[in-house]
Amino acid sequence: MKLNLKNPMVFFDLETTGTNINSDRIVEISYLKVHTNGNEESKTMRINPEMHIPEESSAVHGIYDADVADCPTFKEVARTIARDIEGCDLAGFNSNRFDIPLLAEEFIRAGVDIDMTKRKFVDVQVIFHKMEQRTLSAAYKFYCGKDLTDAHTAAADTYATYEVLMAQLDRYPELKNDVAFLSEYSSFTKNVDFAGRMIYDDKGREVFNFGKYKGQVVAEVLQRDPGYYGWIMNNDFTLHTKAMLTKIRLREATK
Repeated sequence: MKLNLKNPMVFFDLETTGTNINSDRIVEISYLKVHTNGNEESKTMRINPEMHIPEESSAVHGIYDADVADCPTFKEVARTIARDIEGCDLAGFNSNRFDIPLLAEEFIRAGVDIDMTKRKFVDVQVIFHKMEQRTLSAAYKFYCGKDLTDAHTAAADTYATYEVLMAQLDRYPELKNDVAFLSEYSSFTKNVDFAGRMIYDDKGREVFNFGKYKGQVVAEVLQRDPGYYGWIMNNDFTLHTKAMLTKIRLREATK
């Protein structure tokens, strides 16, 4: 089966120093760009995270400090990556909750202005969990009949994710071969920020998705409790969450 694409789609996977999207960094990125005509091109690069890679993370992906000591920093390759994914929709495995928020953080830290909110995101893990409730290695075995022998290397995980999506489209007739449909289907919520700290309600309003104001309209909370903005800005929230909250605050101030 060939993906029905209106825009090129980039399947990607990150290996990182850990699982905290606020503070951890990328040590390897691999992406497979599928063009609208079906042509494919791939790229993998190691990245110096400018911090120690914890031993427990190295034990998972096999990348140690010495392996990336002479590699470029994310800031040095950020514009190249941004150019490669320009105008593309994005897909990954658990990408909506981890890879996309973390990649967005890296772009912000690098000072690269890229509006990823204009893209459609297809999370193959969400489709898998809605259909079968298993892991990537199990998904690869289940859908493709293959063993994922190089699991937790970015390149292997990236291509396996692509193959799994193709097999999912073959297996489930209710899945439309349409990126807009797959993006909607693989989203649990409509996020305002990539970390999902704010979401859109059924009226299209931004509401908080955590804490004491969960479910309440962001603009109304900021008006009623202006100190809450400062509390978020001074605490351990992602840069993108803070940027989107600031955007809402400025919008409301100019009404």
